[in-house]
Amino acid sequence: MTQIFLDGQSLTIEQVRLVSQNPKVQVALSEACLPGIRKSAEAVAELVARGEVAYGITTGFGAFKDRVIPPDQVETLQENILLSHAVGVGDFLDEETVRAMMLIRANTLARGYSGVRLETLQLLLSLLNKNILPRIPEKGSLGASGDLAPLAHMALPLIGMGNVCWKGREMPAAEALAQAGLSPVRLRAKEGLALTNGTTLMTALGALLCAQAESLMRSANLAAALTLEAQNGTLWAFAEEIHRLRPQPGQQETAALFRTLLQNSQFTRPHDPKNIQDAYTLRCIPQVHGAVKHVIDQVREIIAIELNSVTDNPLVFWSEDDRPLVISGGNFHGEPLALSLDFLSIALTDLGNMSERRIAKLVDNCSSTAAYPPFLTEHGGVNSGFMLLQYTAAALSSENKTLSHPASTDSIPSSGNVEDHVSMGPNAALHCREILRNIAVIIAIELFCAAQALDFRMQKQPQLRQGKITQQAYALIRSEVPFLPQDSLLHPHLERILKMVRSGAFEACFSDLKV
Repeated sequence: MTQIFLDGQSLTIEQVRLVSQNPKVQVALSEACLPGIRKSAEAVAELVARGEVAYGITTGFGAFKDRVIPPDQVETLQENILLSHAVGVGDFLDEETVRAMMLIRANTLARGYSGVRLETLQLLLSLLNKNILPRIPEKGSLGASGDLAPLAHMALPLIGMGNVCWKGREMPAAEALAQAGLSPVRLRAKEGLALTNGTTLMTALGALLCAQAESLMRSANLAAALTLEAQNGTLWAFAEEIHRLRPQPGQQETAALFRTLLQNSQFTRPHDPKNIQDAYTLRCIPQVHGAVKHVIDQVREIIAIELNSVTDNPLVFWSEDDRPLVISGGNFHGEPLALSLDFLSIALTDLGNMSERRIAKLVDNCSSTAAYPPFLTEHGGVNSGFMLLQYTAAALSSENKTLSHPASTDSIPSSGNVEDHVSMGPNAALHCREILRNIAVIIAIELFCAAQALDFRMQKQPQLRQGKITQQAYALIRSEVPFLPQDSLLHPHLERILKMVRSGAFEACFSDLKV
């Protein structure tokens, strides 16, 4: 796919991910949405010409909602909202997130309820298509009245203000536009407000996080399956009969997946009256991993709706007698996203908790009957083996527990107490992003440890074979990282496996699965 057409109604998470990762993909407006965009802009112009009072069009913003703006200052009002609201702080958003924001905002405006002129929207898409990316600090949005500060930074280049990244360097937006053969616009009534008022940052982060979480879930399932083989676990806990009696979403599917991942594996144990059941982090994988998958699915549904929603305020309609009608509401409020992203953070944190405990069992196994030595090294003492990998996983797991405190339970009033309840959705998204980064490391550590443990089992029992899918996963790990018979610098090996997890390298193991 080299081009995507926006109509405000059919943008997908997959398309957001594609455009965010590939600047060569071009984005254009669908012909079907052009009449609505033009009619909406005409409605705003007519309201201004008639001198009607309409929030954000002929009035100030927030607590200044009762200040009527003279007609000769309406355009200045729209430029001022960008200049005064661009007060974000912190690290700059990465290029993928910025591209996702620009795409999502354009799709929202393409619905034709925001009063933005076609030329303004086309300029936003031109910046995206030429990969001229605004510099957007990631912090400063309360997630109600929209992501005001981040979106103001996003929109500044449209008027030739702010800084952008282009062709590998940062420069003033006016300079980049001139070099690219583009001209800034003079914002008309409603346009500054339409560009800044919406849930775009939350939605962009949420869409990318959903895609990453789905990929990470697959890597986590593979890691757990490899650990089960390394631990000589039993598959009885995954029997279809058990899970049919508790049809929670995700549970049956996860149990069926593990039966497939471990099919014909000789590294799992048959029924053993002296060892009937495993620890919870093995036995309850369907119940826990399945529940996490269900949360990811729920969040995906919320994000998919938000991608094609109109989230600014006020919105422009036409009355029955074909007169422009402006209605104020609260579609900018990020509560659906804030709650969902908090829930995703909690679910992912527990996915990491499960993995960290499996890592501990892999490295702490001191039983004389174990198939591998303590801390996964043959000569413990002079060698510490994989001991410290569990420390790292534990530190990240603990950090996640702090980060997963729900951001949406907080609210600080703003704008003279007019905006008296906010979602804190951007904080929820940023915390979830950090949790996801941490869990990728934890899963990479589990894969690293499980492969090392399996090598010890293979040395003792070379006649045994793995399941078809787990063998593929093991081979992928060993294509990048060798068995380590003695202490060596572990960090480069961990970084290689982490790169595989984050790049989705383990997706190949699932390409032919039917469960």
